Amino acid sequence: MLSDKMLKMKKWAVVGVTEDKSKYGYKIYKKLKDKGYEVYPISVKNSKINGEKAYKRLSELPVKVDVVDFVVNPSIGISIISQCKELDIKNVWLQPGTISEEIIKYAQENDINQYQGCVLVALS
Repeated sequence: MLSDKMLKMKKWAVVGVTEDKSKYGYKIYKKLKDKGYEVYPISVKNSKINGEKAYKRLSELPVKVDVVDFVVNPSIGISIISQCKELDIKNVWLQPGTISEEIIKYAQENDINQYQGCVLVALS
């Protein structure tokens, strides 16, 4: 299953991370870290998350990640998935509420694997 395949990959970026511990952007980032993943926070609003450097764009990351987890509005997600194509990142995880026909079509047309579901549930 695609979700299992992605969960075996250990380098993730989470787009939409926030310092607000009540928000999914924070909970997803924290859960992946707690499970031993190498996680890079992408946030346009925060320069640090839990004392770690946060990045504004995928292109700023010091490594190429295996999976990009979307925790943003679909109107923002389309620019993120185009960054994935530019950087040859082949796996995206679309959280509930982040999905649009445009993003799905873009992924299909550009050979980007996309899984739709909640990573918190998958890791439980």
